[in-house]
Amino acid sequence: MGEQLRLRLDRPQVLRREDFILSPSNTLALEILDSWPQWHGGTLALIGPEGTGKSHLAMDWAHRVGARVVRGWGESAPLMDFDGGPVLVDDADQLGDDETLFHLINMAGRAGGGLLLTSRLSPKAWPARLPDLRSRLNALPVAELGEPDDLVLQGVLIKFFRELSIRPSDELIAYLMRRIERSVPKAREVVRRLDLLSDQERRPVTRALARHILGAELDAADLLDGL
Repeated sequence: MGEQLRLRLDRPQVLRREDFILSPSNTLALEILDSWPQWHGGTLALIGPEGTGKSHLAMDWAHRVGARVVRGWGESAPLMDFDGGPVLVDDADQLGDDETLFHLINMAGRAGGGLLLTSRLSPKAWPARLPDLRSRLNALPVAELGEPDDLVLQGVLIKFFRELSIRPSDELIAYLMRRIERSVPKAREVVRRLDLLSDQERRPVTRALARHILGAELDAADLLDGL
């Protein structure tokens, strides 16, 4: 049997809670997130490096509680548009609207309210011109998603391959985990490059192809693996 089974399909990305990979690096943050609506002051900042699942978890929370979703990236919204219900601000450090953010934090503790803010940075590092907002940000409760551990890295590698309809061997996954940077974006990049090279050279996605992509040499570990 070959190293992989493969069929090209277009698959829309679906962010489901059951697809989130639980591990010691994120369990505590998930417990804090799930404690809503008991968040202190009704507000929580969910932070962590790129690719650790902040938006995944935040959008699942928004769906479950019926929250309005506001994106960052300089977006602002009239204060009258917020009726006191739950709100999610994704990339909150890039919102660029001190008045709106201050208003949302003030509303979050009211009955039926709630505010989830996501960012790669701690709220203490977010820009704020209003002194009162600066004070609120410094005091926000925080749930932090850690860098991916072995369980998360293995899970995301398999997920990225699956999205490209590639079934990787256990040997390939183990090889990549020993050699790539502990980063979800890096894992995504390596899988993408393997997929492209496989198509270009009409070769299966194997450890040999990965070794070519990573520029790795056949070292002692590889020799032992081949015994």
